[in-house]
Amino acid sequence: MTDADMIDDEQLAAEAWFRSLRDSLCAAFEALEDEGPGDGPPGRFVRTPWERPDPSGVPGGGGVMGLMKGRVFEKVGVNTSTVFGTFAPEFAKSIPGAEDDPSFFATGISLVAHMANPHVPAVHMNTRFLTTTRRWFGGGADLNPALPVNADTAEFKAAYRATCDAHGADYWNRYSKWCDEYFFVPHRNRHRGVGGIFYDRLEGDFAANLAFTQDVGKTLLDVFPELVRRHMYDPFSEEERIAQLRYRGLYAEFNLVYDRGTTFGLKTGGNVDAILMSLPPLARWD
Repeated sequence: MTDADMIDDEQLAAEAWFRSLRDSLCAAFEALEDEGPGDGPPGRFVRTPWERPDPSGVPGGGGVMGLMKGRVFEKVGVNTSTVFGTFAPEFAKSIPGAEDDPSFFATGISLVAHMANPHVPAVHMNTRFLTTTRRWFGGGADLNPALPVNADTAEFKAAYRATCDAHGADYWNRYSKWCDEYFFVPHRNRHRGVGGIFYDRLEGDFAANLAFTQDVGKTLLDVFPELVRRHMYDPFSEEERIAQLRYRGLYAEFNLVYDRGTTFGLKTGGNVDAILMSLPPLARWD
């Protein structure tokens, strides 16, 4: 996927981690499909590779879109990508370190799970490593229940607080606050989801920042499957299903209007289907 002349040891290490995390997440989610309710066959991920041509005409990397539809996960995507080349001039002005040199390298993983049972919260996680004349990690994880349960929210946040506290004394206060600010939907005057963490432009000590980013992914692997198991057999009413679909409308609005990852993918010529895999399979706006 990558050009050996364009990638260094740090970039290779970040890319390798995101692929490894992808495989672990897919295996964990397929195991939940095996355990879950329903008479139909358990879902399995379908992986679709894609390539990105750089605007200059040379290869620009690509990625793999992983998508599963099943009896527990109505739709879940786990995508990885590694792209490189040059930013368009106007977009380069908005990226740190690309103002004078538009060359870039970016590798990352993106996960969005929309659940069949409205009592099981949707979840989002994204982590990435971006290189211009500077280099940094960013990402986070946030819980998105249509029908919030205080105990679930507390458990999710406690897990990420422990992760943050293990890496920086101020990480939890800073990144949980940033999550609340980032996932606020101004035109609805409400938040998308119940919180988590969001961080960006984490630069400096590569090894330490990679270790934190790895733990962000590992924490999702630890906490989210247990929330799924807790609720995937819960009975639900038609009114609760409608509430879930209406919440998904809010989720879609945020991703299309405000989400940085969506903008970055579209501005850098990424695969449109992979970029928009975050959108729910069904939603309502009534």
